[in-house]
Amino acid sequence: MWIADKYIDYVKEKTIENPEESWGRILLGFKANKLRTKLIPKKGMSKGYQKLEAMMMSFVADSLGKPESYVWGNIFSPCEIIQCFGLGTLSIECLACYLSGYHLEDYFIDYAQNTGIAPTLCSYHKTFVGAIDSGAVPVPRYAVTTSLSCDGNLNTFRYLEKKKGVPFTFLDVPYGDDEASVDYLAEQLRQFADRLEEQFGIRFQEEKLRESLRIENETRRALMEFFQLQKERYYPGELISHLYLMMGMHLLVGTREFLDLIHFMIEDIKTYPRFEGKKILWVHLLPFYQESLQQYFNTNEKYQIIASDIIIDSMEELDETRPFHALSKKIIRNMYNGSYSHKADMVERLARTLQPDAVIQFCHWGCKQSSGGSVLLKERMQELGVPILILDGDGIDKRNSHDGQIKTRLEAFLEMLDSSEESEASGGSEFEEKEQKKVC
Repeated sequence: MWIADKYIDYVKEKTIENPEESWGRILLGFKANKLRTKLIPKKGMSKGYQKLEAMMMSFVADSLGKPESYVWGNIFSPCEIIQCFGLGTLSIECLACYLSGYHLEDYFIDYAQNTGIAPTLCSYHKTFVGAIDSGAVPVPRYAVTTSLSCDGNLNTFRYLEKKKGVPFTFLDVPYGDDEASVDYLAEQLRQFADRLEEQFGIRFQEEKLRESLRIENETRRALMEFFQLQKERYYPGELISHLYLMMGMHLLVGTREFLDLIHFMIEDIKTYPRFEGKKILWVHLLPFYQESLQQYFNTNEKYQIIASDIIIDSMEELDETRPFHALSKKIIRNMYNGSYSHKADMVERLARTLQPDAVIQFCHWGCKQSSGGSVLLKERMQELGVPILILDGDGIDKRNSHDGQIKTRLEAFLEMLDSSEESEASGGSEFEEKEQKKVC
């Protein structure tokens, strides 16, 4: 892969020299990677995860190649409505991850901060803002964001509207789950559909939205079946595989293509041997670049991530007869909305369903929610007798993560998991006491 590495270095150098002339090179790399994932999949990975990677690389490369074919969103934007117009949703968080493939996140973050963006803003947002502000990435015709779950969403999209003239819809997600709150958000979603109709000159067809929700319900049920199988069988993937699965569930859910992939993965995983190692439930973001985590969770028969909460952050069965109200309930009841106790309830439900040997929560630097609620989640898992490790770092900015510290704490935690049955039954109390002191 030395050719790919050389090209990455070349693009980074040229982007720093002249960001406004770099987009063609960046896009060419995305398209080349699309072909690579289809023609030369990674060795050692399961066919399902190979197909998933190829699907997500194709989706992003094909969308970016046609600026009229997509809108920007955040990861919780209603892609189901956007799909009704034949458009794709590209979330700024996911795009930041793709741009980091050129090792440009530090340059874009510094560029954003040098233009006045607060250092405390989420690094995903700073990467994206820096890419747009520098002129490295072109802008689409429209955007949408929700107040869920990051408090930087509104400010980021307002900034992009002011600096680049990209109009956007802001969906104000209430914390309450009462009828009035559901009606309030449902009306906003209707108005968003109207805005897209006006902006793109395409008539909205509600039946398309109903069909999307029917497919989404089937997809969510299939995904839970896959998670149940993944706790029983060794299904080799990489840390980034779970990031791709999260992207699929937020950018392609409701499409027949993504549902067919999950069905393929269900049948494919049945052909793999039983998993005898330790099953990990991951909470929050996935620092896909982190070397120590890759070492232990990339195609490792001893430790397997069986699910991540952010992949299936909503468990709603959607009523397609009232599609806007159904989407409203889905967004409001998302585990990342409202009090952290709501998220703790949902993670507890996942833990009871999937019965992991341990939980790992990654506290992304700058994300107040994950850091602030970690003690509550730890208490819930202790009540279930499930060991939990809290890791601090940055999901995208390598300068805010310390590999040595993560490696030391991860290895100590995994060593505890591998110890006697008595230690497992006790939930690793000695280790937890030390971790509690670190969190406090």
